[in-house]
Amino acid sequence: MNIRTTGPAAARATAGTPAAPPALHVRDVTVRFAGLTALDTVSFTVAPGSVHALIGPNGAGKSTCFNVLSGLCRPVAGQVLLGDTDLTGLAPHRIAALGVARTFQNIVTTEGTVADNLMLGRHALSRAGFAASALRLPSAVREQRAHLDRVHEIAELTGLAAHVDTPVALLSYGDRKRVELARALCLEPRVLLLDEPVAGMNGAERAATADVVRTVRERLGLSVVLVEHDMGLVMRLADEVTVLDFGRRLAHGTPEEIRRHSEVLRAYLGTGAPDEADGADVLDGAGAPDGTTGTDGVTGTVGTPLRTANATDATDTTNATETAETAETAETTDATNATDATETHEETDVTEPPGENAQ
Repeated sequence: MNIRTTGPAAARATAGTPAAPPALHVRDVTVRFAGLTALDTVSFTVAPGSVHALIGPNGAGKSTCFNVLSGLCRPVAGQVLLGDTDLTGLAPHRIAALGVARTFQNIVTTEGTVADNLMLGRHALSRAGFAASALRLPSAVREQRAHLDRVHEIAELTGLAAHVDTPVALLSYGDRKRVELARALCLEPRVLLLDEPVAGMNGAERAATADVVRTVRERLGLSVVLVEHDMGLVMRLADEVTVLDFGRRLAHGTPEEIRRHSEVLRAYLGTGAPDEADGADVLDGAGAPDGTTGTDGVTGTVGTPLRTANATDATDTTNATETAETAETAETTDATNATDATETHEETDVTEPPGENAQ
């Protein structure tokens, strides 16, 4: 299959052995929103063809970092390089054309069939103009047929082949999330950014998605940057892990190094963290309910830091206070009602019966 493209997209859109992607360098990136520093001189490098996990407690700056990498957010300082190409400050569509594709935490669209959604990812690779497509000129028809062939290949790769003509709205949640992943793959990226790809999935869906990510990395030879709270999945898939906390890089290393890093355990479990072995088990997803790989009370994954637990404690205290106040209000109301009843009774006793003074 050959699709007429030029520039960086040409090699990606042509079937064959994929070339090794360039390294992705993030250098001293800083992002501020008014007085809030979301990222503070964050640096890391994604090695070519590797799976690099970006983890951290809620609010650590992971999604902001993804927004910088994909062009949705411009840093006030720092630099993002794909090989020798500077991505800093480029528009999202230009970054996508250079080979960086991403998914989002939430499902973007459920309109149309699976094939329709995947064809959206081929738009940046299309060379046929509006007039040629509208008139269905032979060149435009050939190009569309080639794109559809590739869409079916990617659907097969991601386990969606049986649903390619099915409306996305009729699919299960896990399959919808895989449609998001497949659409990003249709861009033929060199770097794939996955923002919480298994959030909200059950155990079987998580396992299937993890297999897809592993297969995609091996078959297509691309680099994967993964944001995920499921520590079991991260420790199994990632080659390297970067940990963020309050917008700063807390640690960097292999999964084995990270799962025993004292500062990482403190960020996830607080100052009252258990000993190193127990903490490593928590980051590894040990002790999770059946069919999951961890627990955070929301998505069935590890990742909620102690500060979230403290917020829960505060909520419980507030609820207890409100209950006590409600009880006091009820007692006051009862006392008031009793007083009113007594006064009414006394007034009734001193009232002359009707008719006694009548002559």
